[in-house]
Amino acid sequence: MTDSAKPNRQFDRRIVEGPLGRAVWRLAWPTMLQNIIGGLQGAIDQAMVGNYVGHTGNAAIGVSMQIFILVIVFVASIFTGMGVLVARFAGAGDHDKVNRSVYQAFIVSLGLAFGVLAPLGYYFAPSLLNLINAAPEVQLEALPYIRIMFVFSFGMLMFFLFSGALRAAGDAKTPMRLGIVMTLLNVVLSVVLIRGLGSIPSFGTQGAAMGTVIASGTVGLAFLYLLASNRLVIQFPRAMSYRPDFGIIRELFRFGLPAGFQGVVMNLGGLLMLRFIGGLTFSAEAQAVYSVGYTQLFSLITWTSVGLMGAASAVAGQNLGAGHPDRSARSTRVAAGVGLGLAGGIGAAFVFVPEALLAVFGMTDGPALVLGRQLLGYLAVSGLFVTVALTFTGALQGTGDTKGPLYISILSQVVVPVGFCFVLQALRGLDASDIWLAIVLGHVTRCVLSIIRFEQGKWRSIEVDIGPARA
Repeated sequence: MTDSAKPNRQFDRRIVEGPLGRAVWRLAWPTMLQNIIGGLQGAIDQAMVGNYVGHTGNAAIGVSMQIFILVIVFVASIFTGMGVLVARFAGAGDHDKVNRSVYQAFIVSLGLAFGVLAPLGYYFAPSLLNLINAAPEVQLEALPYIRIMFVFSFGMLMFFLFSGALRAAGDAKTPMRLGIVMTLLNVVLSVVLIRGLGSIPSFGTQGAAMGTVIASGTVGLAFLYLLASNRLVIQFPRAMSYRPDFGIIRELFRFGLPAGFQGVVMNLGGLLMLRFIGGLTFSAEAQAVYSVGYTQLFSLITWTSVGLMGAASAVAGQNLGAGHPDRSARSTRVAAGVGLGLAGGIGAAFVFVPEALLAVFGMTDGPALVLGRQLLGYLAVSGLFVTVALTFTGALQGTGDTKGPLYISILSQVVVPVGFCFVLQALRGLDASDIWLAIVLGHVTRCVLSIIRFEQGKWRSIEVDIGPARA
């Protein structure tokens, strides 16, 4: 290896050698902070759109993001496969295999962003909005929003790709810093583009999408520059082969595709729930409440849980790569305990001050307030189960068991909640509270099954390798 290809930074060995609680927290808190700040940007978008456009704008963003996430999580499934490889090789201290894995994920992402998401997302957007039974006035606001998100998805994919790679390698602070920059840029752009400023017209709901893609594209390019300039623990050195390596690509899809199908299943369940909501008496208000309560406010729990999920994935994967499977198991339980404490505190706010939380989004009276207050009560309970489920899911995926979470998601995110709603709809018709209860039942099921799957210990024997670099 030439001098230019030597790593400037070493992997953090405290993850595989130091105290587990500190290792989990060291990786979790930057991601939590990044998720909270990034999520606040989404909340700001929703609040501004809710106050300047109305609840139809809130509903438009909510249904659009459900569709966008449904598609992008499958395209981004290679990131999960990449995370498995990076964590395992970082635990073993193999810089070359880490760099090669990330680069192959990058070139595959380029093809998927420009060859799949942009053209197909633009063309099928109207059909996807019809699929979820969105009200006509909601579709009018949602169509330009979702088309912008699909066509310019490259920046967001790059941000998720490089953030996930660095976290799996033990560096959670660099993604946090660039994530904060992206959020601040997004907020400024949203304030200007949603409401207008000076000679810049008001774009309303479209302005929220425009701000998101400009900010994510800018930060995605910044990530690429840092990797190419050898300033990070992961690098794209000049001595590395830049040709596609189909052996690595197969491994990316081997571990990633089950996670991609899992993401599709989970979001398909969400879309089907939106379809049930669309059949309620106050459908537009209920969809807006679902968007604000479940997509935004419940994210106060999922932001922290996803941070712990990423930490559990990296710590479990690295310790397995270093030959310490017992540390992998203990670190997962530590992360779950932290998540329970955080979810309990946030859930208490849902119960005791729901009106104040909903008022931020312009929901101060009428059916929207009543439904929103009701939903938050259910989500306060649901959060306790989803945080544990996410933590154990992260550990399973980080060690290479990506099929187990797929099967669990099919049962817990589709069969249980959708089946529950379908049966009640056939027997007596649905109330909003039935749909909220179905969400809770799904999360309880996912939590229990994820723990059982992890404790079976099949992940301990999963082998990961990509062979030597090609000449």
